[in-house]
Amino acid sequence: MDTEMSNLTGGLELRGIIALLFGIAAVFWPGLTIRTLLYLFSTFVLLSGLVGLIHGITRVVKPGVTVLGRVLTLLLGLLQIGVGVYLLRHVHVAFTTLILLIGFTLIVRGLFEVVEGLFEEGPATYRTIMIIVGLLAVLAGIIILFQPAASGVAFVWLLGLYALIVGPLLLSGALETHRMSMGAAETGRRR
Repeated sequence: MDTEMSNLTGGLELRGIIALLFGIAAVFWPGLTIRTLLYLFSTFVLLSGLVGLIHGITRVVKPGVTVLGRVLTLLLGLLQIGVGVYLLRHVHVAFTTLILLIGFTLIVRGLFEVVEGLFEEGPATYRTIMIIVGLLAVLAGIIILFQPAASGVAFVWLLGLYALIVGPLLLSGALETHRMSMGAAETGRRR
C-alpha cells in the first residue's frame, strides 16, 4: 500500500474515531459542565491538530502534492494545536470566548477542507467527503457564532451532532481510500 494512502487512511480513521467519541460524550452527557466541555473540545481539537500536522509533515516530502495542500495541512494542524493548548492552559475562559474559539475553529477547518477537496489530487470519494465535512464544519461554526444566546445544553448538542455526523463520514472516507489502495496493489501485483 502506498505510504501516502496509508497516512491518509490512518489520519481519517483517527479523526473519525475522535469525532465519534466527542459526539457521543457531548450528546449523551447532557449535564456536561462548561469546564468538561472545554476539556473535551480542547482534547478533540488538539488531537485533530496533531493528526493534521503529522499528515502535513509526511506530505512535505511527497512529490506530486501541491504547495497549497502542504501549506494548508500544516497551517490547519498548527492552528488547531494552538487553540487546543490555549484552551487547556486557560480553563477559566468565559463562555463567550469558548463559543468564539469553537465557532471560528470550525469555520477555518471547514474552509481548509473544502479547498483541499476542490484543489487537491486524490481519490474522488476522499475529495467529496472532505468537501461535505468542510461544508458541515462551516455551517456548524456559523450557527454557533450566530446563536450565542443558545442554552448550554443546546450548544453542546449542536457540537455533538456535528461530531456524530462528521465521524462516520471520515471513517467511510478512510474505508474507501483503504479499498482503493488495496485494489491498486492487487492490480500492480497482477502486472
